[in-house]
Amino acid sequence: MTSVPGPVDQPQPAPGAVHTVPVGAADPEAAGPTGWPTPPPGGYPAPEPDRLTRFVLRLYERSPRWAVPLAAVGCVAAGMGYALLSNPTYADPDAAPTCLLKLTTGLDCPGCGGTRALWYVLHGDLPAAARHHFLFVFALPFLAYLFVAWAGNQAFGWRMPELRISSRVIGGFLAAWLAFSVLRNLPWAPFTSLYV
Repeated sequence: MTSVPGPVDQPQPAPGAVHTVPVGAADPEAAGPTGWPTPPPGGYPAPEPDRLTRFVLRLYERSPRWAVPLAAVGCVAAGMGYALLSNPTYADPDAAPTCLLKLTTGLDCPGCGGTRALWYVLHGDLPAAARHHFLFVFALPFLAYLFVAWAGNQAFGWRMPELRISSRVIGGFLAAWLAFSVLRNLPWAPFTSLYV
């Protein structure tokens, strides 16, 4: 009768020795008993971050809580300011800057009409905004709430009720946006009314 060596019968490592996995060993456990140190899988150390990454991380760690939401508010304000100053409702279709897809093909892209819709929203004309980009106007209250909840939590620690949006709802919205993008380019009535 043969016996399988137990933990006591197995050879013990010398004090301070580090166990390594032999080259070609598929199972690290095959190289030695459980609990012995083994090298990390793959054998490559994590790369050190470059100077720019280290600078950005240090800046983020040292910045106050409200800095990132303030920067995001600045970006949103810049977009609104551009829409107000450029007045896209009176611009020519090929005026710079223009949509490259519309300039080259004559087709409305999925975002065409968004700047005009924003201009109308900022002037309180929701029907005209919806005429230029219905899905933008539909999504705007949800996006605004998500932004205020995030910024309030980051800057002031506010705990607003979470707006939980499932992946099915997001998928449905993206499918509706795709359908809207196709239907607005069809050359038959009533789809021609969606063309901007």
